[in-house]
Amino acid sequence: MRKIILAAAAAGAALSLAACSEKTEEAAETTVDAAAEDTTENMDAAGAAVEDAATDAAAAVDGAAAEVEADVQDESTAEAQVD
Repeated sequence: MRKIILAAAAAGAALSLAACSEKTEEAAETTVDAAAEDTTENMDAAGAAVEDAATDAAAAVDGAAAEVEADVQDESTAEAQVD
């Protein structure tokens, strides 16, 4: 009788661990999916920020080049930008 109770307790513990493991696995999968989604959103945001920075840098370079050309050719910045 004592062995049967011990075996039943062991079986119950094994089933509890298996159920807990399944729940843990599902939770881990959900966490991984959420992290992947967050990573995608962050990459999109970073890409947009880099694109905006590149546009701003190009505008600054164009303006600086026009100023240099205006100084070299003795003309206004507006005239240099037209060239």
